[in-house]
Amino acid sequence: MIAVSAEWLFEHIDDSELIIVDCRFSLNDSQLGKRQYQQSHIPNAHYLDLNQDLSSPVSEHGGRHPLPNLYDLSTKLSKIGVNRQTLVVAYDDSRLAYAARLWWLLRYIGHERVAVLDGGFSGWLSFGYPLTDEVKQSDFKSQNLIFSPQVQSQMVVDITEVKNRKDLPGVVLVDSREEERYLGIREPIDKIAGHIKGAVNYPWQSVTNSSGYLLSIEDQQQRWQEFADCKEIIVYCGSGVTACVNLLSLELAGYKGKLYPGSWSDWISYES
Repeated sequence: MIAVSAEWLFEHIDDSELIIVDCRFSLNDSQLGKRQYQQSHIPNAHYLDLNQDLSSPVSEHGGRHPLPNLYDLSTKLSKIGVNRQTLVVAYDDSRLAYAARLWWLLRYIGHERVAVLDGGFSGWLSFGYPLTDEVKQSDFKSQNLIFSPQVQSQMVVDITEVKNRKDLPGVVLVDSREEERYLGIREPIDKIAGHIKGAVNYPWQSVTNSSGYLLSIEDQQQRWQEFADCKEIIVYCGSGVTACVNLLSLELAGYKGKLYPGSWSDWISYES
């Protein structure tokens, strides 16, 4: 199970082994997602913040959203009740841009029971399903973690591996940003425009339709069909966040991709 519908979530919302996580966030206003959660969210949902919970502090290298400290992440997951039997459902209101980050992180630390909410928060609203402003409290009483990470190191590559492998036969490097940023026509975030030489462009927004619903499995397979014979697919974006939407798409299509977590913002941090 990679995605669930609003109908499915509504029917299972009180399941004891279900944890719902609100991942709404805005790069333009880092507090917006938390405010939105406090005002209105899906019942039983907890909130995890891209900057505070799903990333580490920014340093000279590593990109704008370095992967979180895995002990800290595991502690936070334990506090909201996640264990190995839990199904985690993540949602946002940004066409999976942030929910997919949590989806990928959980897979990276060995938790397969995770899905995104297809259609996100807007999809839930469209059905008229209930909302709440009740902030979900942690019932974590023990100092012992109930969730322990089992890191899947094969799912990531660093800048050295990208440099060494991106031009090898059977290896493809995918840039997940919109075309204008890939081409260097427009760069609203990073100090240098352009892309990693040799990368092909598959914008993350084309994984869903304009309403935030995933395209069909057939469409996802069609999207990646030219990579059917590739030995390795490495995916990046600006900071390792929206690339996870493409990784989710690859998974739906039956492929395995690897994330370059630092992505373009890490790559250019080594430019003199």
